[in-house]
This record gives sequence, C-alpha cells and structure tokens, in this order.
Amino acid sequence: MFFVDTLETEGLGNRSYLAGGARTAVAVDPPRDIDRVLTRAALRGVRIVAVAETHVHNDYVTGGLELARLTGARYLVPAGAEVAYTRVPVGDGDVQPVGEDLTLRAVATPGHTPHHTSYVLAEAGRAVAAFTGGSLLIGGVGRPDLVEPRLTERLARAQHASVHRLAAELADEVTVLPTHGFGSFCSSTAAGGADSTIGGEKTSNPGLLQDVDTFVKELLAGLDDIPAYYAHMGPANSGGPTPVDLTAPGIADAGEIARRLAAGEWVVDLRGRVAFAAGHVAGAFNFEVDGQLATYLAWMIPWGKPVTLLAESAADLARAQRELTRVGIDRPATAAVGTPADWIADGTAPASFRRATFADLAAARARGEDMVIVDVRRDGERAAAGWIEGSVHLPVHQLNHRLHEVPEGTVWVHCAGGMRAAIAASVLDAAGREVVAVDDGYAAAAEAGLTLCTTA
Repeated sequence: MFFVDTLETEGLGNRSYLAGGARTAVAVDPPRDIDRVLTRAALRGVRIVAVAETHVHNDYVTGGLELARLTGARYLVPAGAEVAYTRVPVGDGDVQPVGEDLTLRAVATPGHTPHHTSYVLAEAGRAVAAFTGGSLLIGGVGRPDLVEPRLTERLARAQHASVHRLAAELADEVTVLPTHGFGSFCSSTAAGGADSTIGGEKTSNPGLLQDVDTFVKELLAGLDDIPAYYAHMGPANSGGPTPVDLTAPGIADAGEIARRLAAGEWVVDLRGRVAFAAGHVAGAFNFEVDGQLATYLAWMIPWGKPVTLLAESAADLARAQRELTRVGIDRPATAAVGTPADWIADGTAPASFRRATFADLAAARARGEDMVIVDVRRDGERAAAGWIEGSVHLPVHQLNHRLHEVPEGTVWVHCAGGMRAAIAASVLDAAGREVVAVDDGYAAAAEAGLTLCTTA
C-alpha cells in the first residue's frame, strides 16, 4: 500500500511530498531545509531512493541536490533544464522505480517553465497520484511569465495544452498534488484548496473549462507582481545550492546593533506589529515572524545586504532563520533576543508610532488633519477592490525606492489586513516620517464612511 505525506511550507505557499511504500520512497520538490524530509522518512521507516524536481524553481532554493547527496538517491531533473551538476535527466515517458509495485512516470508539461515535468505515481500499473508542480494547480495553473517576457504567451498556450494532457491521460480519481498554489506567487490566481482530483479539476479549473484563446487572455491579464528575489532563485538552483546552515548566529549587544544601523545594514524586528509600534529600535524594520516573512523581506531587502534579526525568543529567531534560508538569505549577520530595552543603549528611549482603524482614519480626515493616505497593496488588489479617494498608491515592495513620492503630512498607511501596513510604517518611521499604521481589514474602510473609487 502506498503513502503520500505532504510537507507544507506555508510562508511561501508551497508543498513538497514524500511518497512511497513499505521500505522506499521518493521526495518531490523538497524544501531547502531537508531535515524535515529526513525526519518524515525516518518516522515512516523508509529509505529515500529518488528525489524528483518538477522544474528549476523560481520561488525558493531547493534542497533536492543536498538531499540526493546525503541519501544516495537518484536525482531526477527534467532533461531540458540547464544545470551545473550531475543528475538523472528525465524525459517524457521515462519511468523510475520507487518501490515494490510503485513507479514514477515523467510527463512533459511545459508552461510554468519550458522544461516543466509532472510525475505520475502508479501502484501495480494503476495511476494513483500526479505530482503536478507548477502545471495543474488546485483551481488554477502556474504562471507562465517567470522565465522570459518573450516566452510568456507561448508558455501560456503550452500550459493550456499541458493541463489538458493530464486531464485526458489520467483517470478522474487520480489525486492532484501540486507544489504551488497555496498562496504562492508562482500561482497565476488566488484560487486553491486543500486537495483535489483530476475529476474535480475538470469541473472547476479554468484551464480545463476555457478554450485556449480565452484562457490565455484571462491568464495574462490577471498576472500579479513578481517578487524581486525570484531573479536569484533560478540561478541558485541551476548552479547547485550549498548545504544549509541552521546553527544559531552570533548575538549582538546594543552597541553592535547601533553600529550596524549606522553602516546602512538592515535590522529586522520579528515581533508582532502591535509590540513593534509600541516601542522599537529606531531605524529597525518590522517583518513579523508570523507573517509572510521570507516573501516580503527577500522581496524588499537589497540582495546581499547584511541583516540582523531581533526576536522575542530563541524559538522565534530559529524559525525566522529557517524561513529565510528557503529564499537564499542564508545567514543573519548577527541577532539578539529579548525586548527593545535589551537592544538600545541605556538612557535611550525606544521609537514608536500610532496604530489606528479605518474609523480613526475617517474621523481624522473629517477633522481636516494634515494627512496623506498611502495604500501599499499590490496593483491587482487595488484595481479589484477599489481604493480610498485621494490615497497615494505605493506597493510595499516598491516603497524603499519611492519614499520621495510620499507627500508631506502625517502618513496614514494601510494594506488589506495590517501586516504590510506595519512593514511600510516601519520603513516610513525609519525614514523620519510621522506615521500611523492602519491595522484593520480593508472592508472596514467603506463601513467607516470613506469614499471608495473603482475602475468600473
């Protein structure tokens, strides 16, 4: 009897898989922190005999090469992918043994990338699951614009053909097991769910319900921003990622933190946004460990810039360090655990700023306060949900480079829920602006009586 274990990487919206039988298994699209995969294999009592990549990933650093090296497993990589290391190149139709009565068949599914390959797990010759990577997702498909702008439309058409091929070749009861689509920016839509089958996707997935021209038109029109760090992931994965180092970084005192800030390095406070607003090291940025830390920090930080992490606990620090290695921020320059009192010089007061709701914003505007409203949502969000009349639009991932565009006055900054507003508020606060972080759901803006504009 086969098994499939799912390893969630929630911050990046991805899944990896360990699948096999009584003694042996295959790991599919493993994360950088491969200790999670090894632990799961040990709990199952299986030996990993194969590691399979559906494509050279653009959104995270793979652990596949290191996992294959440590376990002695065959490293299966699509033959069309240009990589700098030894691997087993797989082509359409190739079959690899996984265990007794278990095989893995490669299916060429270009679209997310030109070389993208799905893998069909079969037991005693019967297909039972399809590892679809960035091809057929739950309720959508992987985006086709991450490789080269000139290839985007061609890959979108290939994506349509690929998902139709999977639907035609596989029985309705076959489980669909994608890597992307659970909040990942590699997904072309926000659609998704916990699980699905080929039959379920036939009834709900636009890629299987629309003709190719409609599909391509709507897919390309709905593409969102691409995180800046994606530009570094493909080369890292093609060149061969180095083993991850999760040992604790050196601990900094208040003096070292101040020196690093003065040198222009990034100091990142991992605490919750409420605690950060109430008191923090002046000049520090707030990326909550409970938010999408890896995505937004890697998106915004100048690549290669040293980073110091400040955390309430050693557990939070270790968690953040693990998350950041997944996107190539391998080692913090230094770190500190505790509270702002531990991180600033004696006799120095922590910095702070106000938090508010949309009702507070509406009241301040009605009083005629000198204010500017900055909306830090992405373009697609603002177009879809509308915006507050008179607001300035500066997506959070662009804010560092566009601070000069923020008008004079107290800056009231908002997003859709509060997390990105907190990041933006910390950036503005570090730049010396008076700021108010709107920590509220965007639906409350209309309820507060604020006038909303739309593109309609």
